[in-house]
Amino acid sequence: MDQHDDTRQFTALRPRLFSVAYRMLGIRADAEDVVQDAWLRWSDPARGPVQSSEAWLVSVVTRLSIDRLRAAKVQRSHYIGEWLPEPLVGVDERTPEDAAELASELSVALMWVLERLAPEERAAFLLRQAFDQDYGELAATLGKSEAACRQLVHRATERVRRERPRFRVTRDAHRSLLERFVQAAGRGDQAALKGMLADDVAIVADGGGKVPSFMKIVRGAERIANLYLAVYLRNAARLAYRMALVNGEPGLLRYVGGQLESAQAFVTDGERIVAIYAMRNPDKLGAVDLAR
Repeated sequence: MDQHDDTRQFTALRPRLFSVAYRMLGIRADAEDVVQDAWLRWSDPARGPVQSSEAWLVSVVTRLSIDRLRAAKVQRSHYIGEWLPEPLVGVDERTPEDAAELASELSVALMWVLERLAPEERAAFLLRQAFDQDYGELAATLGKSEAACRQLVHRATERVRRERPRFRVTRDAHRSLLERFVQAAGRGDQAALKGMLADDVAIVADGGGKVPSFMKIVRGAERIANLYLAVYLRNAARLAYRMALVNGEPGLLRYVGGQLESAQAFVTDGERIVAIYAMRNPDKLGAVDLAR
């Protein structure tokens, strides 16, 4: 295969490769670095022939991501407060992220649960559940037996099922609830906010030690409604919310004084909000380029 064909095949597969790397790492720049490393290996003149370019590249990206995630977990163990992924906000059909099928499989809620898995468990779960690899392919990618891969997938699936709330909610119902939530938050209506929150609602916030944030998960409808009320009372006319896609699902961008303060993802049962993920670390908001 000549260099032109190599480039063409890699370009066609790049969205899928980015999707694998981002799901593994949760940071856009890290995912892009992994994809670039894969390109260097793919374009190496010393590389021998491969039967399937897709299988070869996905395998390389997965192994590179596992190595990088192992190093990242050491750093994240010293992270201040809760760690959430860098959000992918406002993607469109021209970007690699959109082609990566942004949906519930890339939701912030799932990414937060995946962070609790060991790197190889995370890889096995994603390749099996999100990319439908069979166990033979998993074994080749991870360098393990099919039986070992089945066990990895089983353990990961059980943990995800236990820790991740799942509801069948249409995109329109999700968006409609958030529109009403924005109206209540924008006018400081504590009663209306509380009425849209499940009694056991939880908020996970990531400030990374860069901005004031909660060190632990905050729970309860009244407490969380009061948090949104406090933001309104402190900022009033300087406060604005904007609807956006956050990791492929309806979410909110919150601005204070024209500056992006947070990107927020929501889990809803269709009637009330059951979980909120607020990404406030400025380092993770730099790539959000939607103007106020």
